[in-house]
Amino acid sequence: MNLEQIKQNPGKMILQFSIPSIISMMLTAFITIADGFFMGNYVGKEGIAAVNLGLPIVYLYLGVGLMISIGGVAMAGMSLGAGERETCNQIFRQTIVTTAAASILISMIMFFCFQPMLSFLQADGQVTGCFQEYYRIMLLELPVMVVNSSLGMFIRGEGNPRYYMKVTVLNVLLNVALDYVFARYLLAGAAGIAAASFLSALISLLCLMYYFWKRAQIYRFGAFHFSGKVCGKGILNGSSEFIGEMSTGIAMFAYNFVIMRKIGVDGVTAFTIGGYVAYAFSMVVVGFGQGASPLISFTFGAREHSLTTLIRKRTNRYVFAAGTIVFWVMAASSGWYGGLFVENEEIQEMIQSGMMIFTSSFFFTGINSITSFYFTSIGKALESAVISLSRGLVVLLICIFTLPALFGMMGVWMAAPVTEIVTLAITLCFLWRENTNDTECEQKD
Repeated sequence: MNLEQIKQNPGKMILQFSIPSIISMMLTAFITIADGFFMGNYVGKEGIAAVNLGLPIVYLYLGVGLMISIGGVAMAGMSLGAGERETCNQIFRQTIVTTAAASILISMIMFFCFQPMLSFLQADGQVTGCFQEYYRIMLLELPVMVVNSSLGMFIRGEGNPRYYMKVTVLNVLLNVALDYVFARYLLAGAAGIAAASFLSALISLLCLMYYFWKRAQIYRFGAFHFSGKVCGKGILNGSSEFIGEMSTGIAMFAYNFVIMRKIGVDGVTAFTIGGYVAYAFSMVVVGFGQGASPLISFTFGAREHSLTTLIRKRTNRYVFAAGTIVFWVMAASSGWYGGLFVENEEIQEMIQSGMMIFTSSFFFTGINSITSFYFTSIGKALESAVISLSRGLVVLLICIFTLPALFGMMGVWMAAPVTEIVTLAITLCFLWRENTNDTECEQKD
């Protein structure tokens, strides 16, 4: 990573780091959407609803994985920017081992939590059967997915995001092909779709491990000395991402709880299909965040604070433009979008009537998320955590439990944009304070 090159063209560097990451994240989202397509067409609406009921489990894995990984990547990036190469390599090794151990522990615990969760949500027999078939195999796949994501972050951190993108392309192609074989020809149902994800993730893991064995220039596998201080600091620094993902998981559980009682399985299915668009857009945002984060950490570690701020502002513009594009695309296509997944007129009408409201949140989601990434990357975990907590839990839960009670299914679609607007006010306050502090420091210097 070259400081002068970043100074000369920060926008180009953001795109250079972000576009491969965005492609990788979008391809990851495509796996989820493809699973939904095969679930809807070969298992039925109950399969789609079952997958959505278990999404809080997925967010638990993502939360723990991102907390450990992003915190570790940020510390490693700052060490690299300061010229401490051996330190950053030690952080890499500890981060990967900790991520793997934590993910495996979660799988062991979650195995015993399926039935209480389904009973609380009052899922019927068909949904319960699909849920158990799918998530028993996903308990094996999800730890692999988390480790793959962590390895990918470090590959991007040492300036080779294209390799991870290629591995992700391979993962997607394998997943879709195996989905097709298991669902259509082997008639394996929900279990087959989960098995397709597991097998493709394992092959991707082998490709990523090969990179660190043979091709990596900075981060290499090897012995390390476990540091409780590094672990604690990394977890603290990545805590906002944990809060964000766990908040999303809690919010998803709340969504399912409210929708199952007020609308039923059709409502959960409609919300899940609409949620694929939000998930895909969030991958674009995360791709920009993960692409910009190494640049932000590096320039901040090099004490180029003005350049750090410029990178954050430029990235915010990119995600706002992306949100605008997605909004108008869905405005033009929401009429036929639902029919791709289910042949049910009621569900399709729910989706068509709510997508314009739901996707309006994209105007604000990107700015809030990128700013949270920014604060994490410069070591200000509190500000990042508050933003994540607001948009992912506190304000969102208030909206989930009040708006559907007042407006029915339309209130479900309204919860996201109302939450993001309120959070934007908090985000702008933090940025104003940050800019004020930077100005005062410059005047003292």
